[in-house]
Amino acid sequence: MKNKSLLIGLLGTGLLGAAGYGLYMLGMNQGMGMAATPLAGAPAATRPAGIPQTLAEGEAATRRHIQSGLKAGDTDPQASRKILYYQDPMMPGQRFDKPAKSPFMDMMLVPVYAQSESDADAGRVVVSPRIQQNLGIRTELVSEGSLVPQIETVGSIAFNERDQVLLQARAAGFVESLAVRATLDRVRKGQVLAELYIPDWVAPQEEFLSLRRMQGTELAPLIDAARQRMRLAGMEAPQIARVESSGQVQTRFAVLAPMDGVVSELMVREGMSVMSGATLFRINGLGTVWAQAEVPESQSAMLRPGIRVRASSPGLPGASFEGRVQAILPEVNPITRTMKARVELNNASGRLVPGMLVQMNFLDNRSAKSLLVPSEAVIQTGQRTVVMLAEDNGRFRSIDVQTGAESAGQTEVKRGLKAGQRVVVSSQFLIDSEASLRGFEARLNVENKPAAAATTHRGEARLEKVGKETVSLIHGPIASLKWPTMTMDFKPPPGGVPPDLRVGDSLSFEFLMTQDGPPQITKMTRIKAATGIPAPAKAKP
Repeated sequence: MKNKSLLIGLLGTGLLGAAGYGLYMLGMNQGMGMAATPLAGAPAATRPAGIPQTLAEGEAATRRHIQSGLKAGDTDPQASRKILYYQDPMMPGQRFDKPAKSPFMDMMLVPVYAQSESDADAGRVVVSPRIQQNLGIRTELVSEGSLVPQIETVGSIAFNERDQVLLQARAAGFVESLAVRATLDRVRKGQVLAELYIPDWVAPQEEFLSLRRMQGTELAPLIDAARQRMRLAGMEAPQIARVESSGQVQTRFAVLAPMDGVVSELMVREGMSVMSGATLFRINGLGTVWAQAEVPESQSAMLRPGIRVRASSPGLPGASFEGRVQAILPEVNPITRTMKARVELNNASGRLVPGMLVQMNFLDNRSAKSLLVPSEAVIQTGQRTVVMLAEDNGRFRSIDVQTGAESAGQTEVKRGLKAGQRVVVSSQFLIDSEASLRGFEARLNVENKPAAAATTHRGEARLEKVGKETVSLIHGPIASLKWPTMTMDFKPPPGGVPPDLRVGDSLSFEFLMTQDGPPQITKMTRIKAATGIPAPAKAKP
C-alpha cells in the first residue's frame, strides 16, 4: 500500500510539472507574439512613417542606435527623423536620453521620433497604407450640390382663425325660434340659424311704409330719412329691401349663415331676450385648417414661411393634404424645446377636424448650391467642429469647419473646405485624437500665419551680481507685468554685460519673457540713478 501511494504521488507530481511547463511555454509564445503588437503611447494606426510600428521594430532600432552611438537629439539616418527621447512602452511616462535596456522590464527601450517640419507645421498625421486597410479608413469627396432639408414632425389640427364669422344682435329683442341647437353643427351658407323679434324695429318700418303710401314728390326727402332711421336702428340692407318689396312690417327677422362651416359657439336659446351687441353665433369655416407643427429647436433654422408641406393622418388612410407654412411662432416650449410652425392645409373635403393628429413632411426645395460632406465625417467636440482632411501619401490633417443645415446624411459646409477635397468618414476619431495628443490643435487651419511679436518690457534696476550665465538685478516696478520692486536673475544680453557697468551701478534695461529659464535681457544702459529702488545699505565702520 505504501509503495502504491508513493507511486501515485510521483505520477501526480510529474503531471503538475508537465502542466506548469506547458503553461510556461504558452506564456512565452504569447509574449513573443506581443512583439508584433503596436507600440504603447499612441495608436499604431496613426504613427508617422519612419517611427517603429511594433515592439520588435522599436527594439531593433534601439540596438542600431547603440551600435551607431546615437542618442536623443540626433537624427536617425534610416528613419530620416530626429530622435526626441527613448521610453519603455509599458512605462511611457518615463523618458530617457540614451538607448539602453529598460530598467523596468526585460526589454529594450524604444525611440520616439519627431515628425517632419512640413507635417508638424500643417498639423498632419501620417498613416501607412497597410494600417489604413486594416482599420478600414474610408474617404469621401467634398461635393457641391443643393441640400434639401427633410423635416418630419407631428402636429394637431385647429380651426383657421382667419376663416370665422361672429354674428351679434343688432338691437334688443327676443329669440322666437332657433334652427341650430348644438355646437359644432354643420351649416351651409344662407341657412336660417334663428328668428328674432325686435320691437324697436317696428316703429321705423311703419313710418317708412306710411310715407310710401302718401303721394307727392315733396315726400321723397322724408322717405329717405325714414329709410335712414331703419338703418340706424340696426336693420341690414336685405331686411330693408324686404320691407320695401312686401309693403308690410316684418315682425320677425331671420339670422342667416354667411358661410359654410360649423357653429363653434352657440350663445342663445329659444325664448331668451338679447341685448344689442350680444354674441349669438360663432361660425368657423372648414375649407382650410391650421396644423400646429411641433418642430425641434435645432431644426427651426431650416424653416421659413412659404415652404410646402404634405400631411397625412392615421385616421384617414390613403389621403394626403397639401399646404404651406404660414408663420413660425416666436415662442419655444421650455419643456419639449420645440417651436410651433403654423401650417395652413387645404381641406375642401372637410375631413380634417380640430384635434386630429397629422404627420407632416416639410418639402423645402432650395436652389442655392453649397458644399456638402457626409454627416458622419463631422466631429463635434463641443468647442470645435472638425473634419479630417485626407491628403497625398497617407497624410491626414484636422480642419476646423463651419457647418450649416443637415439632412438625409449630408451636412452643409459654409467655411473650411473646397470642392474636390477628400474627408475621412470612418476611424477619423483615432486620427483626430492622435493629432490632439501631439499638440496640433494650436496650429489647426493656420497656413502661413506670421508668429506673434514678443512683448518687450522695460524697467530700471541696480546691478547686484554678475554670474557666468545670469546677472542679478534689483529692479524697480515693471508696469507692463505689474511686478513690484524685487531682486531676480536675468539672462545677460547676447553680447554680454556692457564693459562700463559695474556692480552697484544704476541702469535701464529691456527684456523678453522666455518659456524656460530666466527672462532674456536685450539691452542694458547705464544711468545716473534708478527710481523706485531702495538705496544700498552702508557698510558699518
